Amino acid sequence: MDAITDLPIGTVVEVLSQLIEAIIELVVASENVIIEKKCFAQLSVYLHKIVPLLNELGRKDLCDSDSLRKFVEILNHQIKLAKQLIQDCSHRNRFYLFVSSRSIAKRIGDINQEISRAMSCLPLTSLDISLSTRDDIGQLVNKMKNTEFKAAVAEEEILEKIEFGLFQRNVDRTFANNLLVSIAKAVGVSTDRTALRKEFEEFKTEIENLRLRKNEAEAIRMDQIIALLERADIASSFEDRKKKYLIKRNSLGMQPLEPLMTFSCPITKEVMVDPVETPLGYTFERSSIEKWLADNHTCPLTSTPLVFSILRPNKTLRQSIEEWQERNTMIILASLKSRLSSGGQEEVLVCLNQLLDLCEQREIHQEWLILEDYIPTLIELLRVKDWSIRNKTLQIICLLAKYNDDAKEIIAKVENSIKYIVQSLGRQLGEGKLAVAILLELSKCESVRDYIGNVQGCILLLVTLLTSDDHQAANDAKNVLDNLAFSDDNVVHMANNNYFNYLLQRLSAGPDHVQMAMAKTLGEMVLTNHNKSSLVEDGVLDLLLVLISHDDVEMKIVAVGALLHLSTLTKNGQEAIKKQAVRPLLDILTHQTSSQRLRELVSAVLVNLALSSIPENSAAIPVQLLESEEDILGLYSLINFMGPGVQQNVLRVFHAMCLSPSAVIIKSKLRQRSSMPMLLRFCEVDDSTLRANAVKLLCCLTEDYEGAEISEHMTRSSVEALLMIIRISENDEEVSSALGTIANLPESAQISEWLLESHNLTSSLTSLFNSDNIRSKKDQFTESVVGAICRLTVETNMELQKKVVEIGVIENLLLLLEMGSSLTRRKVGVSLTQLSLSSPVLSRQTSPRPVFRCFSALPKSCPVHQGICTVVSSFCLLEAGAVKPLVQVLRWEPNPEACEAALDALLTLIDGESLQNGCKVLEEANAIAEMIKLISHPSPCTRLQEKIFSSLERIFRIFEYKQKYGQLTQRYLVDLTQRGNSNLRSLAARILARLNVLHDQSSFF
Repeated sequence: MDAITDLPIGTVVEVLSQLIEAIIELVVASENVIIEKKCFAQLSVYLHKIVPLLNELGRKDLCDSDSLRKFVEILNHQIKLAKQLIQDCSHRNRFYLFVSSRSIAKRIGDINQEISRAMSCLPLTSLDISLSTRDDIGQLVNKMKNTEFKAAVAEEEILEKIEFGLFQRNVDRTFANNLLVSIAKAVGVSTDRTALRKEFEEFKTEIENLRLRKNEAEAIRMDQIIALLERADIASSFEDRKKKYLIKRNSLGMQPLEPLMTFSCPITKEVMVDPVETPLGYTFERSSIEKWLADNHTCPLTSTPLVFSILRPNKTLRQSIEEWQERNTMIILASLKSRLSSGGQEEVLVCLNQLLDLCEQREIHQEWLILEDYIPTLIELLRVKDWSIRNKTLQIICLLAKYNDDAKEIIAKVENSIKYIVQSLGRQLGEGKLAVAILLELSKCESVRDYIGNVQGCILLLVTLLTSDDHQAANDAKNVLDNLAFSDDNVVHMANNNYFNYLLQRLSAGPDHVQMAMAKTLGEMVLTNHNKSSLVEDGVLDLLLVLISHDDVEMKIVAVGALLHLSTLTKNGQEAIKKQAVRPLLDILTHQTSSQRLRELVSAVLVNLALSSIPENSAAIPVQLLESEEDILGLYSLINFMGPGVQQNVLRVFHAMCLSPSAVIIKSKLRQRSSMPMLLRFCEVDDSTLRANAVKLLCCLTEDYEGAEISEHMTRSSVEALLMIIRISENDEEVSSALGTIANLPESAQISEWLLESHNLTSSLTSLFNSDNIRSKKDQFTESVVGAICRLTVETNMELQKKVVEIGVIENLLLLLEMGSSLTRRKVGVSLTQLSLSSPVLSRQTSPRPVFRCFSALPKSCPVHQGICTVVSSFCLLEAGAVKPLVQVLRWEPNPEACEAALDALLTLIDGESLQNGCKVLEEANAIAEMIKLISHPSPCTRLQEKIFSSLERIFRIFEYKQKYGQLTQRYLVDLTQRGNSNLRSLAARILARLNVLHDQSSFF
């Protein structure tokens, strides 16, 4: 089809059909071109619009026509050219196609114009082509003629940079690097170093093929472009560049050369940088001659007329000057290296300043520094003590690190190089800022990142720098950490140094094995409360709850382990409850396939959540762990079916809930489940941990149990077990709970008898009432001790009282009266009251005086009980020396309940017939005066006041005390008759009547 002549009409019709097929194939093929896609697409649109004309021509009964044959010939030829061009643009080297994009666009434009001209010459009217087709073809021809095909704007920008680089000739490495990367991105080549180098080598091969095809002009231009792009370090290996450099440097000699006369500007006498030439051949520095011509219009040397516009660059001289400068710089660089290693401090600083100046002048000097193998020498200088040398060295290394990946790899491979750079992180800010800037550059290279993360202390110092006042240093540190986060090990190191961003990211979106590793790390690392709080605020709970629902058992275990670690902080536990964490945890506990290990972890988490539900203060917003009866009873039922680890944790959960706002509900549900028998059974097991948790829960429950319910389940063996715990346990909380349980026992004769007959009672109390032991315990423990003594000293069993007193209980009670808490003092008062109420019965009456009284002394009788009293035999408060300590409680104790208990104990001394004698004892101890003072307490307790009034009314029956204390009491009583409640007013009136202030028939009565 290259030439169509003398073809019959039938053959022309066949050719038209072939042309239609060829156009369709061309349109499809144009979609696969690498370059100038837009131009090919536009040409395809135009060709496709020709198809209706070709179809109509094929249907006509046409006579032989030269114009038709010519049109078919041209169209056939241009379609062949377009197909060949499309094939080239789909398979040839991408870099070659890109730099040829202008010529490719021009060729597409030429094809377009040839086809449009051929169509414009076609006699459509004589060929009987329809009017609509003629109109469409007319419009199409106009569009094709007016269409300008050229490279895309983005491609043009890069091509202009290529032209600029070719013109300048001395562009730096960065320009070449950026240019090569821009071309790669434009044609869809990976910017990976290996891929770029491979594509570049294929580009050079393509140019060799041009020479074989005798296309010398294009080959020369392509050689220039290759020379430009070869300046990019990506385009050639470091070894090749070093080899070329050393060959050139070794050929230069050892001494710098003086500049030639022609290198100097006639005006400034300095070496020129941008020389320009006059028409007469004189050369000046551009800036100098510009300044001269601003005031003068003649040549400085010849005085002939001269204007700036006729000056032209002297490229040859400029190239000579640059070559001279490069030669001298290479020689200087080679000479400075030895001085750095062997020179003194001042000389080293001078050399470093020279090197820094050279590096800042041109990027090519940085490459020469690397090729001269300066990096090991510079790294060694980081070890010196002089900060100015280290600082200057870091500046140079920072410039080199920015140079290319080869420089980064060389720095990293020098022994201990990263270690010395990291050491500078912790020094003064200026040095640390340079060090982090270097690490940032190094971390951009994938092969170097491992070196950085493995240096001890590096990540810690980087995390510390995040809070630096210098925003640049802080930002650089963050970017380094960002780059190091490629490694899971580095992420773990960051987390261990309190930087959790990437751990949370991995936990959120990493693959299963990474999520598992991060959750495990979270569960094992040491965290401050601040860390735990921050992690929860950053959303870690949501992530862990997702993992807890994972199908993999090991994933569940590590996620629950992490939750266990975080939930030790109260606010985190509360947040977990709010986020509905309890439901999935309960599901795991009750699931039949859950492992024992997983169940133990889950139950431990529930313990933490339960503890967090205990309000820390009255202002805290309460949270409820278990909301439904089903959950409460379901969890409790697990105690019977699980191993000891889960059992003890479930017991701890219920103990914590019994201290929470939902305590009433929980205790009620446990009573419904008849929990006491099981708890009493656990009190007798050998597992000390399980036993301790059971005793603590038992103590809580017995606080609110009815006495009959406790008596129903309590047995002799249960009593023995509780006393045994007190005797043998080394766990203060367990002992305290056992004592609390005894304190809560009902005052039944049967239980008192079991306590009395227990062989463990004496030994248990003896171990408790060691004065040193008591002093070392917390208030809660001593409160439990005294609470148990209250139960053991009830009036209903004097034998039990005696047994307790024989152990020395009263002496220790008095000790606790002085040093205990208010609650302890109250309970001591109750116990002393109970014992003192038995004293009148136990006091032994004195026998009649014997006949031979001179031979025997009578025992001294008790002034209150009028018999023979001792501490052990009658529990006498006077003999025990308890009166004064009890009066001290009235004087100093702010708690009214403790005062009331102390008062109750003192008032036992004036019961019944002991009024006269007891009042004397109280008066001697100043108790009556203290009682009167309590009437006027700023925050009076009504019940306490009523007791004092009742006792004063009896005391004032004795004239002596009425006279002594009546006037003092009267002041307070008159006021109370006006503002007190009815009972107080009545009692006050009676006392006033006793004092003869009111008549017996007063309305106050």
